[in-house]
Amino acid sequence: MTLVDTNILLDLFTNDPRWAGWSGAQLDRLALIGPLVVNDIVYAELSVNFPAPDDIDALLVQMGIVLTPTPRAALFLAGKAYRRYRLSGGTRTGVLSDFFIGAHAAVTQVPLLTRDTKRYCAYFPTLQLIAP
Repeated sequence: MTLVDTNILLDLFTNDPRWAGWSGAQLDRLALIGPLVVNDIVYAELSVNFPAPDDIDALLVQMGIVLTPTPRAALFLAGKAYRRYRLSGGTRTGVLSDFFIGAHAAVTQVPLLTRDTKRYCAYFPTLQLIAP
């Protein structure tokens, strides 16, 4: 199983000229190894691009990606990691979701496919990242 970060899917949805090819190739490769999943946080971040839940659900099914809930232990770990981030001078803007996603992958011990490794490496050092 591989947890897929929002930026990977946005690369494909927006046909990002720099990253769509890499992200698509990684999804194809990892789908051969095991299930691809997104959690409720990634789902919420993606939802801004869709008019209705059925639309995003249909696309995820088409891509072979399953929605899985964030475990309670991951929610707790995300809060603790975010607190450390804030105490070290981190800003509040748009980062909390990264802590939920990283904690989910860390607690469930699954790799995370992402292009945004900085916070994941700093706050979840045992996390296996699949990144460029």
